[in-house]
Amino acid sequence: MPQSPARRRVRPPRNPAPPEGAAGCTASLQLPPVPSTLLIPLAARAHGGRYFPWLDCHDAVAPALLAELGADVNGTLNDLHTVLHVLWRTRAIKEAGRAFFAEHPQALGVNLGCGLTHHFQWLDTGANQWLDADLPEVMALRAPLLPPQCPRMRHADLDLSQPGWWQRLGLPAQPNATPVLLVCEGVLMYLPPAQVHAVLAEFAQHAPAGSRMVLDVMTRQAVGCAARHASVGPTGAEFRWGVGRMAELAAVHPRLRLLREQSVAEGYGWPGIALDLLWRPWFGAPLYGLATLGLKDLSP
Repeated sequence: MPQSPARRRVRPPRNPAPPEGAAGCTASLQLPPVPSTLLIPLAARAHGGRYFPWLDCHDAVAPALLAELGADVNGTLNDLHTVLHVLWRTRAIKEAGRAFFAEHPQALGVNLGCGLTHHFQWLDTGANQWLDADLPEVMALRAPLLPPQCPRMRHADLDLSQPGWWQRLGLPAQPNATPVLLVCEGVLMYLPPAQVHAVLAEFAQHAPAGSRMVLDVMTRQAVGCAARHASVGPTGAEFRWGVGRMAELAAVHPRLRLLREQSVAEGYGWPGIALDLLWRPWFGAPLYGLATLGLKDLSP
């Protein structure tokens, strides 16, 4: 089948980086550097389908949110690789979430560092529950724009850099409780490694059996290089954590298992996959990708 013109225009970048940040449209929100990166996934989900129709996530709320904010995201949408990365990531998270809730239709889903993302529009089973959580300044922005739309949804303030967040969010901790799905996208790369390991360890220590955590991961080679990222650079945020091998994620805690790893190269088709195979010996991990973590049964 011949490729669309839009597909032919996009080639795998030499140094793809994780999709966050919003160049030229953060000042109006008056947010600190890292929280201000919430605009790029919002812009990509709202308008990215015009550039990459095969990845269009059909976000029902993002266009209206951008209009309400009055944010100029034209400069952001010129960063087509980042737009593609967001749409690919969204599709992968949707697939992982639907698979999880098909197995646990009444379970709880939690978006850690939700920004202005509304995953529940795609993952609502009619019986499950959903929690959106982020820094207080982000939730203050989100509350009037995306209030909980049913009793099965709620909001909470969250600072992942502080230990004890599992209990503060009121997440189930009994070993035989219903499993929980955690989504953490565009967040951990901005934390120092020790704090990332603490987040993963807290999930491993407290989550019920069968729980899953879907998170995005970047190569360690990109740490300290945010200024060169077309979208993140103007925000002043910095990449502080990456991995040399995906297996490092499970090594954080004995209970963790790496169930699946995905590379953004998938979004570029066979040319991207071929380049990913060439990069792996040098970088040891996808330049940017997703990991799904599960939990081992450590009972005797």
